[in-house]
Amino acid sequence: MSYFRILLAVMCVLFCYAPAKAEEIMTVKTETFEMDYFKFGHGRKNFVIIPGVSVQSVMKSAQAISDSYKILTEDFTVYVMDRRKDIPPSYSVYDMARDTAEALRALNLDNVYIFGASQGGMIAIKIAIDNPELVKCLILGSTSARLSKEDFKVFEDWIKLAKSGNAEKLYLSFGEKVYSKSVFEKIRGVLIESAKTVTAEELKHFIIIVEGGIGFDVVDDLEKISCPVLIIGAKDDEMLDSNASAQIMEHLSGKTFCELFIYDGYGHAAYDVAPDYKERILKFANQF
Repeated sequence: MSYFRILLAVMCVLFCYAPAKAEEIMTVKTETFEMDYFKFGHGRKNFVIIPGVSVQSVMKSAQAISDSYKILTEDFTVYVMDRRKDIPPSYSVYDMARDTAEALRALNLDNVYIFGASQGGMIAIKIAIDNPELVKCLILGSTSARLSKEDFKVFEDWIKLAKSGNAEKLYLSFGEKVYSKSVFEKIRGVLIESAKTVTAEELKHFIIIVEGGIGFDVVDDLEKISCPVLIIGAKDDEMLDSNASAQIMEHLSGKTFCELFIYDGYGHAAYDVAPDYKERILKFANQF
């Protein structure tokens, strides 16, 4: 969605947020594609954030994200990665993981701490499976190692709305599924206003990204993950219930430094609204 406006509204509602200046958007070039990113912080360790699905580029949320994750900036230099530019008509989560890993290498990053939320978590899982040398620590928020047909129903509804060009209904459906009822009602007006700025090209891009999750399944490969993992789910997640987080933990059980935490009373976007979410990330990451 127009993640900047939504996140900004949520932060204002919950935390009396006062925005700082916007971060500079940069582009990393590989032999086959370009990918936008921004970075902030001055720590000696590198931390990578891979966001979930959005209609408009997550780069428009740079200001809100950098302020939201300010707690990390003393220990980490934080990189927030977009999806690649000029995405092909078919672009799976597996492709996204491959390209993100290539972009990290082009930035000369390795041994990084990666936090992936929602679809970003799926990308992060695949990177950790295929590129263990890149990942020192993995943090997964409201994500899954498998998207079943049942799981994908909400995404099918969003695809239909995007194909029809009904951005307002798309935003409102997103808000209802991702946020709690109380937060959704407070930002309803922001969602409606944000929908007015969406272009046909952005809706086309959104459809490709969402369809990229069809058939995603790396459950049987989870045992290949060798780094410490923190899994954070939400009991009231209406998109991917807490069983998805528990399933990941089940396949990682017995490995050193793997933890599971499930929020009670928060929806899918606990990573936006839970007041101690970033502190939880920092506490875990700083062990390694």
